[in-house]
Order: sequence, then C-alpha cells, then structure tokens
Amino acid sequence: MDNVAPLKRIAIVAAVSLAGCLVRPHYERPVVLTEATYIDAAAIQENIADVPWWDVFKDKDLQALIKTALANNRDLKVAIARIDEARGLLGVARPDQFPRLDLVGSASRIDPSDAAALPADVTNDFGLGSRLSFEIDLWGRYASATEAQRAQLLSTEYAMRAVTISLVAEVSAAYLQLQNIDRQVKISERTLHNRHDATTVNQQRFKGGYVGLLDVNQAQIQEEEARAALVALTRQLRLTENALSVLLGHVPYRIKRGSPIVDPLKLVALPAGVPAMILERRPDVRASEELAHAAVMRIGVARAQQYPALNLTGFIGLNSRDQSDLFSADGRTWSIGAGLLGPLVDLGKSWSRVDAAEAQADQALKAYEGTVLKAVREVEDAIVSVRTFKEEHAVRGAQVSAGKSAAFLSRRRYMDGVTSYLEVLDTERSLFNAELAQSSAMERYLSSMVQLYRALGGGWPGASQ
Repeated sequence: MDNVAPLKRIAIVAAVSLAGCLVRPHYERPVVLTEATYIDAAAIQENIADVPWWDVFKDKDLQALIKTALANNRDLKVAIARIDEARGLLGVARPDQFPRLDLVGSASRIDPSDAAALPADVTNDFGLGSRLSFEIDLWGRYASATEAQRAQLLSTEYAMRAVTISLVAEVSAAYLQLQNIDRQVKISERTLHNRHDATTVNQQRFKGGYVGLLDVNQAQIQEEEARAALVALTRQLRLTENALSVLLGHVPYRIKRGSPIVDPLKLVALPAGVPAMILERRPDVRASEELAHAAVMRIGVARAQQYPALNLTGFIGLNSRDQSDLFSADGRTWSIGAGLLGPLVDLGKSWSRVDAAEAQADQALKAYEGTVLKAVREVEDAIVSVRTFKEEHAVRGAQVSAGKSAAFLSRRRYMDGVTSYLEVLDTERSLFNAELAQSSAMERYLSSMVQLYRALGGGWPGASQ
C-alpha cells in the first residue's frame, strides 16, 4: 500500500508527458536532394567551401577591402542586430515554461460613507508578500514556443552568415570589375594613341597628295571612337567605385587595387563536393530550414491552445490593518490554489488557428525546398560558367593574336598601296573589340569562380585572419 501513492504520481507524470508529446509536432528535414553528383562536376569529398576566404582571395588590396566591408557594411550590421533581437525574444519565450514569482506590496486607507447601510470607521490595510504562478505545460505549448523561437534565433544567425558570404562575393566581384575596367582603359588608351598617330600620318599623306580626304576622315572617326570608349570607361569606373564604396560602408572614394594583369585569386582547381553538402554548408539553406522548423513548432502552440490550461497559484506574505503589526506573527498569511481554463464554445476559432499554423508551416517547408533547389542550380551555373568562361578566355586570346597579325599586315599593305584604308579600319576595329572581349572574358571567368565559392557556402565557418 505504501507504494500506491508514488505509482500514482508516476502515472500522472507519464500521462502528462504523453499528452504533451501527442500535441507537439515532430520536425524532420524534408528530402529534396536525391542526385549524388552535379551534372558538370564529378562527385568528390573535397570542397572549396572549406577554404577560408583569405586563402581564396589572395590579393592584399582585395583582402583589405573585404575586411573593411565586414567591419562597416550596414546590411551586415542590420543582420547582427536581428540576431540580438531574436536572442531577446527567446529570453521572453523560455521563462514561460517555469514558475513565476512576483513581489506584491500594497497600502490603502478607506473612509466609508457615513450614509452607508453599515457605517464603519476609517480603516488601514497593509500587505507585503510574494505571489507564485505557474501554468503546467500539459500540452507542450510553451515548450513548442521556446523551440520555435530557438529555431528563429538560429535562422537569424545563419542569415547573418549568408549576408557575410554574399558581401565577400560582392566586394570581390566589384574588385574584379574594376580591374577589368583598368585593363580596358589601358587598351583604349593604347588604341587611341595608335589611331591618333594614324590620323597624323594620313593628314601628312593627304598634304602630299598620296591619299584623299576620305582616308583622313575615316582615320579621324576611328580616333574619336577610341576616345569615346575611353570616356565611357571612365564613367563606368567611377560608378563601380561608388557602388563598392557603399559595400565598404563608406562614402564614395578612390579604391586602391592591384595590377589588372595579375590574377587576384590564383586558383588552380575548384572542387565542388557533392550536392548534399549544400544542406550543411549554405547558411541561407540552413536559415530557411530553421524558419521551417520554427513554423512547424508553432503548430504545437496552436494545438495546445485547443485544450484546457491548468494554473497553480500561491501566495505567502504579511497583511495587517496596522503598519506596526505588519511584521508580527499575527500578520502572516498564505494561500494556494489551482484553476482550469479552456475553450468550450469558440465557434471554431481554435481549429482555425491550427489550420493557419499548418498552412504557414507548409509554406515554410516549400520555401525551404525551393531554397535548396535554387542553391543546387547556382552551383551548377557557377561550375559551367567557370569551365566555359575559361575556354572563352583562351579563344579570345587566340583571336587577339590573329587580330594583331592582321592589323600589322593590313597596314603594311595599305602603306604599299596594295589595299584601301577600309581594310585597315576593319582589322583595327576587330582587334580593338577582340582585346576588350578578352579582358571581359577574364573578368567573367574570375567572377564565376567567386560565384562558385559563394554558391558552395564558402567562407563563413572560420574566423577572419
């Protein structure tokens, strides 16, 4: 018989725990990825995302810019502030699982009306004590809310890391664009110098009666074309510097950078790993999953509101009509009680609340699946871009070599009177365009490597150098 009471208590605790488990949802990561490899890359266990950004972006000026951006970028500061907000909200949600103890104090003086049915003297009332209140989490409402808020906090942390990766990639891409413009400026300046010399020669030959005015005008047109290209590049340079300055958290200023003919990345191979790595490496994917996790747990909050809540209350303190007797033995008072409150007829409000929570969770889960698919597509795009832009850069190099030879031969033919100046114009125009295209192909090739690094989720696990 002595064991009956403990067994009853154990049974009650077990029943309460089981009730909470039945109401609380269980989160499982949706299965999205089934393919083991990327289309354009063999599945390997190495991953460039494991390499810290300062070992990927080796240019010292670029490293300095990235560090400045990580310290001053406003979007990153906003993301960090959101983490603090989510941490505070978790601190608001978690204590609801535990008893609450409040300090209660009161003092009053009452003078009843002389016209009252039962006239009374002036009375005083003084009280001081502590009040205990606790809602037993029978259905896991507060546990679900805490888990949801904890997932929300993790989501903001991963979101901050995603902003960090994007910021590193954006700064690097802008830097590569500046280097491309620097190269194209040099090409344009050299072309402008050569075309100015050609205009001068044609003017001298025109004065000597060897060529007509048409050749002079055509040379002048080509010279001004190169000058106009140089003006356009100068404008593009300033606009790019302005955009990069904002990323750095700075008003527009002149950006220091290395030589445009030096590869700032110096990467040889870009191992991409397997698609499943994205689920762990991409912070935006992890952030989306934690949002889905939080939404699923809020279903448990909504379900628990369908059932009665059991509240325990208690009070212990002092109460007296006379202030001098407040701390005497006769002034002590206490109370204990319990209350049950739950919906009886709410016209389907509680069920609708659950339906809404389930719909929100379904949206979050589908959004997570979409984020995963988008991440895989970004990796595939970056892989194929790296390969094809590298090939295009090599092709453009061969085109430039052929263009230089053709421009030299056509000018010799023109000076010997074998061909017209139109042939010279055509070959030199082709060479100019080929050199600009080669520079752009180099920038796109390097930028695609940056995008692959970003798409694989590289850069955030390690601390900065």
